[in-house]
Amino acid sequence: VDDAATLLGEERGNLTGATHAGAFRAGLVALLLWLLPVAALVVLAPGSVFTDLATYFSKLAVLTFGGAYAVLAWVAQAAVGTYGWLEPGEMLDGLGMAETTPGPLIMVLQFVGFMGAFREAGWAMPLVAGTLGGLLTTWVTFAPCFAWIFLGAPYMERLRANAALAAALTAVTAAVVGVILNLSIWFAIHVVWQQVWRVDAGPVSMELPVPGSVNWLAAVLSVLALIAVFRLKLGMATVLGGAAAIGVLLHLAGLI
Repeated sequence: VDDAATLLGEERGNLTGATHAGAFRAGLVALLLWLLPVAALVVLAPGSVFTDLATYFSKLAVLTFGGAYAVLAWVAQAAVGTYGWLEPGEMLDGLGMAETTPGPLIMVLQFVGFMGAFREAGWAMPLVAGTLGGLLTTWVTFAPCFAWIFLGAPYMERLRANAALAAALTAVTAAVVGVILNLSIWFAIHVVWQQVWRVDAGPVSMELPVPGSVNWLAAVLSVLALIAVFRLKLGMATVLGGAAAIGVLLHLAGLI
């Protein structure tokens, strides 16, 4: 479809110099609001969990792309395997909690930040530490987004016409599919199997399930969910509601 035939293509006029300057100033303010707290933590509290949260989630904001489920693949592996802020089952709990409300990404990141600070800060009031960890995680993850929006807005129309950039973004889209598949496999391994073992081969590492540790209830529920979605073509709300109801019944029966 020709851009002129789209709603976006109906826009008229170029940005003025004053508009460029305003967008640049807004972007600069967003950068300062993001980087100054991170720099202060690095200088004043090196090695603390708050510094780890600020630096890790700042890198997350800069380096990740592809939406919430692409981001969560890195978060899950770093929070569990690298930093040890959560156990695999707790990461699954966080994702399950987030999926009950709109905005799963921000909910999961707040949960990870809360649990990391709650456990690692060593404060006499861990709930206060956890609350600050959740707020800090949210701030350093989403404040950079405003910087990218304001700094990139004046050049967006020019970038849309760049064939090389369009081709690169097509490749990025394909890569994101693989990243989301990685997340699915990670969660599936930790849901269906109760134990995993880590395999390291140089710079590459992976977690493989221990065959004898299958959680049969989780495996059966997973198979039923796949049948409901792909075979019976049931809606997502029906599948989630049914799975939740079965889980509650199994819990009441003392099976999980």
